[in-house]
Amino acid sequence: MENREKVLEVRGLGIDFGGLTAVNDLDLDIYQGEIYGLIGPNGAGKTTVFNMLTKVYQPSRGTIRLCGQDMAKLNPVTANIAGVARTFQNIRLFNKLTVLDNVKTGMHNSISYGKLAAVLRLPSYYKAEKEADEKAMELLTILGLDQYADTEAGNLPYGAQRRLEIARALATNPKLLLLDEPAAGMNPQETEELMAMIRKVRDYFKISVLLIEHDMKLVMGICERITVLNFGQLLAQGLPAEIQSNKEVIKAYIGE
Repeated sequence: MENREKVLEVRGLGIDFGGLTAVNDLDLDIYQGEIYGLIGPNGAGKTTVFNMLTKVYQPSRGTIRLCGQDMAKLNPVTANIAGVARTFQNIRLFNKLTVLDNVKTGMHNSISYGKLAAVLRLPSYYKAEKEADEKAMELLTILGLDQYADTEAGNLPYGAQRRLEIARALATNPKLLLLDEPAAGMNPQETEELMAMIRKVRDYFKISVLLIEHDMKLVMGICERITVLNFGQLLAQGLPAEIQSNKEVIKAYIGE
């Protein structure tokens, strides 16, 4: 990994809710182009980590650096502008908007025209809208959704809705893409297609991916390295083969 740029550097990250420590003393490094897994039993603190990385939660302690930038003073909007984007465990789409318009909502940070141009329909408005349509269609094509461009998002098949959420996240031009249980609710064939799509997205956009997932076949088949959490504590870190054979990880998942 030494010859790759470090995209994410987390040191001593932790957060408390009242008297409860949800995550404590987490260290994490993710490199350019890496697909990294964050796993653990239910309630281990995985989504809480995502919420800290996206600054929905402000950590109680520790540091987060994205491509060398300290994220301490960022909020969810500025964290997204800095290059962190995410999807959610429970799909969050604008169901009454078209697929194309859902993707365009992810471009709000890069729209170049002002309110006056939009109201008066100045040339700068039409130029920016044309560019946004073209970029959105490119994303939809890459994710195999271009045939649904004019369909309301709420009418998409389940697997296509998952892909649309990824397309919308990619529209923000992230350096690090966070996927929260992207295979949830998918059948084995859809999961295989998802694995191929994640690799395609990583390669095409040259970004890093951090994913939370309970489907171990997906995790072991796609992730280069894995971190395991249990009750908010770091349980193990390593290569997939090391994690699979780790006795403490097996104990945490299936009990003694």
